[in-house]
Amino acid sequence: MSNRPLATAGRAIPLLRAGLIAGIVIAAVAYPVVAFTGLGAKATAHATEHKTRLLTKALPAETSYLYLPDGKTVLTMFYEEYRQYTKLSDMSPHIQQAIVAAEDSRFYQHHGVDPKGVVRAFVANARSSGVSQGASTLTMQYVRMALRDSATTPKEVQEATQQTSLRKIKEMRLALDLEKELSKEEIIERYLNSAYFGHRAYGIYAASEIFFSKTPKDLTPVEAATLAGLVKSPSQYDPATSDQKDATARRNYVLDRMTQLGYLSPDAAASAKAEPIRLKLTDPPNDCAAVPKKYNSWGFICDYLKNWWSAQPAFGANRLERMDKLRRGGYRIVLGIDPKIQEAAEKNLGAGTGSPFANGIVVSEPGTGRVKAMAVNRTYSLDLNENPQSSNPEAGPNVKANYPNTVAPLLGGGDLPGYQAGSTFKMFPMLAALNAGMPLSTSFNAPYRYQSKVFDGWAPSNASGAMSGLQTMWSGFGKSVNTYFVWLEEQIGAEAGVRLAEQLGLRWRTDVDRDQASPEKVKKWGAFTLGVSDATPLEMANAYAAIAADGRYCEAMPVQAIYNRDGTPTTYTTASGITREVAKPRCRQVVSADAARAATDAARCPTGDTPARGSCGGWSTADSVRGTVGRPVAGKTGTTDSTRSAWFVGYTPELAAASFISDPDNPFNAVGDGQSQIPISAVAETLRDALKGKPTRQFTPPSDAIVG
Repeated sequence: MSNRPLATAGRAIPLLRAGLIAGIVIAAVAYPVVAFTGLGAKATAHATEHKTRLLTKALPAETSYLYLPDGKTVLTMFYEEYRQYTKLSDMSPHIQQAIVAAEDSRFYQHHGVDPKGVVRAFVANARSSGVSQGASTLTMQYVRMALRDSATTPKEVQEATQQTSLRKIKEMRLALDLEKELSKEEIIERYLNSAYFGHRAYGIYAASEIFFSKTPKDLTPVEAATLAGLVKSPSQYDPATSDQKDATARRNYVLDRMTQLGYLSPDAAASAKAEPIRLKLTDPPNDCAAVPKKYNSWGFICDYLKNWWSAQPAFGANRLERMDKLRRGGYRIVLGIDPKIQEAAEKNLGAGTGSPFANGIVVSEPGTGRVKAMAVNRTYSLDLNENPQSSNPEAGPNVKANYPNTVAPLLGGGDLPGYQAGSTFKMFPMLAALNAGMPLSTSFNAPYRYQSKVFDGWAPSNASGAMSGLQTMWSGFGKSVNTYFVWLEEQIGAEAGVRLAEQLGLRWRTDVDRDQASPEKVKKWGAFTLGVSDATPLEMANAYAAIAADGRYCEAMPVQAIYNRDGTPTTYTTASGITREVAKPRCRQVVSADAARAATDAARCPTGDTPARGSCGGWSTADSVRGTVGRPVAGKTGTTDSTRSAWFVGYTPELAAASFISDPDNPFNAVGDGQSQIPISAVAETLRDALKGKPTRQFTPPSDAIVG
C-alpha cells in the first residue's frame, strides 16, 4: 500500500503556489512582528539559501557503539541522544503512515507549508485570543529539529526553538526551499530519525527498541500509532506510565486518522483500538558504567578508550569537542583487546579485590602498540559505599579507599601519575648507551656503594653486597646492580636516558618529575635510573614492547578499527598532509634495531633465560620466569625503597606485559618483600597462557659490533 493517503494520492494542485502566498500573508497578519523585520531583504534570502544547503546535508546526532573484538557484541554505547539512523526502506510502512496521520495529513499535497493549515490555525488562534493550534507541517517541524541539531552555539539553539513569529516565518521559508531539494520520502525519513519520542528515544529506531524491543521494520499498526502519537507530547502521552488513559486516547486518535486517510480499513482500525498497549521496555546502556556485569573488568578498558579518544586531534581541537563527537558522531568502535589474553591476565592476578594493594597488568603487542589486555584486582563500579576508609593518613575521615570498587584509571591512560617503577627504569640508560655505540661488554668494577662525581656527590648503594664486583650490561642488568647503572648513566649523561624514555612514551605527571626532567635539572637527575619517577603499567608495557619490536615504538592503541556512521574507516590528516586511518598503528623507529636486540640480550638475564652472546654472572632477580613461560623471554624486576611498590616488565617477540603492586591511596604503605613476587608471577603466567599452542619464536641476536 502507498504511504500517500488513498483519497488524495496523485491529485494535482495547480493553485498551490497562490495558496502559499495567501497563507504567508495570513501568517504575516497573525504575527505582526514581521512588519518590523521584513521578509524580502536580499541578505535574508541569501542566509536562507545557505541554511537550506546546510539542512540538506545535516544529519542528527547518532549513538556511537563500542564493540568487543569480534565486531558484533556491543560492550556499551555513548550518546547524548540515543539514536541510530535508519533508512526509510528499513521502516514499517505503518510508522510512515501513522506519523503523517498524526502530524500532517496533507504532507503529500503541500510543498512545505500548508495554506489550509495556516488559515485554520489563524482562525482558531484568533478565536481563542492565543495560540491554540499550530500550523507546522512535517517539513517545518523537520527544519526546526535540523536547525537545533546542527546548532553549534547556545544562541543558535535558542533561535531554532524559541516561540516567536520570526522563527515561524523563517521555518516557512526554509521549508519551501527544502522541498525543492529533497523528496517527500527523504524528508519523512529524516523526520522520523530526528523526532523525540520520550524515554531518551531520539528517532524511530530508538523508539522502537525502547518501547517495544524491536526494529522499526517490525512495527505493527497499533505500535506505530502509539509511537506516532508520542511526538506531539512525549510526557503527556507516555505509555510507560501506570495510567495509559491519555496514551491510549492519543493512539486511537491516530488510528482514526489513518482510517480517514485510507491507510487502515474501518474493521482493522476497530480491532486495533480494542487492543491494550503492550510494551516491552528496553533500557539501552550508556557509557562505561553501563558495561554488562559479565564484562565488568572491561569497564576499565572502556574508560581507557574514552581517555585515549579525548586525546586524539582527529576528533576535534580539544577534549570537549572530541567527547562531543564520541557521543554524537555515530561511530562503530572495535576494541583491540584479545579475549584470551584478557582472561589470562585476570586469572593470574595475585591479589584479590579486598586488598588495599592494587595489582594490575597490561599487555601490549610489539610492532602495533595495540593493548591486548588490561586487568586489575578491582571491581569496576561507581558505588563506593562499601569501600573502607582510605589508607592515606592525610586523607579526610570521609574519603573512601579505592577497593574493592573503583573507576580510577589505575593502569594508566588517565590523569593519575602512576607508581614508582624502581629498577625497571634501568632499561632506559642501558638502551641509550647501546644506541650511542657502547657495547654490551662495557664493564665496571661496581662497588657496594658508589659516590657520584657527576651527580653532586650522590652515593647510592646496592641491595646486596653480592652484587659488588666486575659487571657488564648482561650481569649488571640481570642482578640489578645499582652502582653499575649509576656509573653507566654518568658515561652517557642522565639526559640521554630521560629523553629516550620520553620517546618511548613516558610522561611526567607530578611536579617533582616535571621539575627533574626540565632542561635546567635533567643533567643532574642521577636517581632516574633507579626508577624514582612515577610511571603506569600501560606506559611500561608499551615502552618494553618497542624493544621487542627491534626499537620501533608504536603509540598505545586500544582499538583495532573505527568506522564512521556511513561504514567507512575513520581517518585523519597528518601535519604533512597524509590521510591515515585513526585505528592504524602509529609507529616510528626510536633506536637502532641492533641496539634494541642488544638490550633484549641483556634483558634475558633477569628472567633466568640464556642470552645469545654473553654471560649473566651466575644469578638473576627473577630466574623463575623462563621456566614458567617456557620460551625465550626478557624482562626486568623493579622495587622501590622499603618495597613500597614492586614491578615486573617482561616480553617475548610476540607480547610485552607490565605488572605492579602498590597502594594507590598511600605510596608509603609498603607492599613488603613477601608480595614482590606477585607481579613476576602475573607476567610470567599471563605470557605462558596467552602464547599456549603458538609456535616458539626466537629473539634475534645482536651483532658482533655491539657485543664488543
